[in-house]
Amino acid sequence: MITRRLALPLAGILTGSSILLVPPPAAASSVERASPVEQAEKKPVAEGYGGAVATVDLDASKAALEVLRRGGNAMDAAVAAAATLGVTEPYSAGLAGGGFIVYYDARRKKVHTIDGRETAPRAMTATSLEGIPFDQAVTSGLSAGVPGSVAQWELALRRFGTISLRQALKPAIEVASRGFTVDQTFYDQTAANVARFKDFTSTAKLYLPGGAPPPVGSTFRNPELADTYRQLGKRGGDWLYGGQLGSEVVATVKSPPVTPGSTRNVRPGLMELSDLKAYRALERPPTMMTYKGMDVYGMAPPSSGGSTVGEALNILEALPKIGVHEYLEASRLSFADRNKYVGDIPGVPLKELLSDGFAKERACMIGERAMAHPAAPGNPDGTYEPCQATPGGQSTETAAEGPETTHLVVTDRWGDVVAYNITIESTGGNGIVVPGRGFLLNNELTDFTAGPAPGDPNLPGPGKRPRSSMAPTIVLDEGRPLLALGSPGGSTIITTVLQILVNRWDLGMPLPDALAAPRATQRNTAQTQAEQGFLDRYGAELTLRGHSFALSPEIGAATAVEFLPGGQLQAVAEPGRRGGGSALVMSEHR
Repeated sequence: MITRRLALPLAGILTGSSILLVPPPAAASSVERASPVEQAEKKPVAEGYGGAVATVDLDASKAALEVLRRGGNAMDAAVAAAATLGVTEPYSAGLAGGGFIVYYDARRKKVHTIDGRETAPRAMTATSLEGIPFDQAVTSGLSAGVPGSVAQWELALRRFGTISLRQALKPAIEVASRGFTVDQTFYDQTAANVARFKDFTSTAKLYLPGGAPPPVGSTFRNPELADTYRQLGKRGGDWLYGGQLGSEVVATVKSPPVTPGSTRNVRPGLMELSDLKAYRALERPPTMMTYKGMDVYGMAPPSSGGSTVGEALNILEALPKIGVHEYLEASRLSFADRNKYVGDIPGVPLKELLSDGFAKERACMIGERAMAHPAAPGNPDGTYEPCQATPGGQSTETAAEGPETTHLVVTDRWGDVVAYNITIESTGGNGIVVPGRGFLLNNELTDFTAGPAPGDPNLPGPGKRPRSSMAPTIVLDEGRPLLALGSPGGSTIITTVLQILVNRWDLGMPLPDALAAPRATQRNTAQTQAEQGFLDRYGAELTLRGHSFALSPEIGAATAVEFLPGGQLQAVAEPGRRGGGSALVMSEHR
């Protein structure tokens, strides 16, 4: 049995620069220069007791911690943080998005999951996206899925929380009203979207004040979103799922507010108010597999995160040794199986994909050299023979999947744990702000396989949820929480989570090092994408073993919390990626 490990001392491990966020003075305008007083520091690692949180953003982490301090539990805090990220990380998260929650209930000692993934309108068919250039699909009403976040928040609070949605939205309302300090990441993401944002009157008004991105160090306010959250708190989710707000969302999807004179071909969407009325967030059984005595829980389909991370871990455990080569090859094989079998369809062979027998059969494909591209999927039919691979047909491509998501982790004084991925898909979603409401629409339907692709489990369909790679993960040791983690990054989410686990348990890194280490992602593609630091350390050796690489500037932006001996908590966020994250604890001392 794995025993709980005490992390190494942090001094000298992480030296990433801190980011100073400056609370703004009151003002009527949406953007102005911030005062240099009352600075607060954003730190990637915190250790302490009584509760912990890690997000990409200091305001969101503070919102969660304040809920915990007022007696709320981990689920209350997670919803408050997610709503706040809709203000400060609006290109990653928002009430018009969706996501997945993995939750450990300490009192019942049970793991639950909540599926808040967006759905396709009932008018969407398997051919609705065929022949449409990807860039046109991304920025369109056609790509907007029926939002799931609000329904997910309400279900999460009703089932596992202690406060109302109205209470959970208060921190986000405060941040939207008083504003937050624009950092380099927010500026860069806005600047990268200028061409899209200027083509919609409502988006340009909010995010391009004066025709340009808000400058670094300025204060950005979103009074329209503050009002939307206030109304949502008063009226509840029915205001979106069939009420006035829903009608405004549908009107925006079907008739986007294109700027006069724009030459962009903006396709209208298929969403109707009846699609919103029909939406439900769902509780689903989690995926679970055991790795070196630890129980690893994740998200089941329509997410492919739980099954693909779990299968790769099973493959690794079947190997005589584990290193970076084996990590890449196990990932390659599990992605081949993901692409072939996993989607929002009946009959996903989840039990077999996570079985030891299938893993051992797949592990036999891994040798001293990289496999030829592409690896074929296996045949998870329940009949397996040691060291004999049984290909199940030709490989399918890993579909494009927007990288702009966010992940947060929260634990409370009672030992409840939340790992939560929330997203609006691409950076800035579909680029369209609902007029007068202060939030962007998602473009989640581009996660479907556009086709033609007969037999692909991820083709669009009426009411169907696009396959996701989001992989919020909770690990238990002897029934008690040991680690919770997750990341944004599109399909690289799976490899990011997997690599952090391998770094932590197989390469012996403390959690801050495991999370900060340079990354590579192999998703059954001809080349492995890798950060420069990974290439510097492993590139020459792995190239000699047949791997081919393409440089990636950044992979993932993870958050995690580890339960250390003596009740101590270690919350960890990125030291540098996406400008670094924010880890906080209730108390540094008992």
